[in-house]
Amino acid sequence: MTGPTIRNQRAFVSGVLFLAFAAFFFVTALNYPAGTAARMGPGYFPRLLAIVLAAIGLAVMAGAVRPTAERQLLRRWDMKGLAWVTGSVALFALLLFPLGLVGALFVLIVVSSKASAEFTWTGALANAAILIALCLVVFVYGLSLQLPVWPAPFN
Repeated sequence: MTGPTIRNQRAFVSGVLFLAFAAFFFVTALNYPAGTAARMGPGYFPRLLAIVLAAIGLAVMAGAVRPTAERQLLRRWDMKGLAWVTGSVALFALLLFPLGLVGALFVLIVVSSKASAEFTWTGALANAAILIALCLVVFVYGLSLQLPVWPAPFN
């Protein structure tokens, strides 16, 4: 007797990743007191999110083995794209305080855009303008986070 056939390998692996992250965050949250629903402790919300993430992972995995699931094989990882995105996040961390949020986000968005095979300067610059405006509205003005907005000499 054989188990179910994995028809959509990409979805199944995505579900496994969801489960792995859920397990990691659930175990990490065990170091904090959970409290109760009425009086939540610092571990309550991370555990709840981990449970939801695990449920999503199981649902995705179940969908991948359904007989009606679309057949999709796992593709090779795009290491060049992964390097562009990872490098852009590292650059953001290094540049946030010297360049401020606007400059660091600009670098993050333009550099990470290079990961796409459909990269164009027009698209990257338009993305940068929209995402910088959105981040300023949400994080600086909406949530009042104390982040440097402009390069150090202008703050």
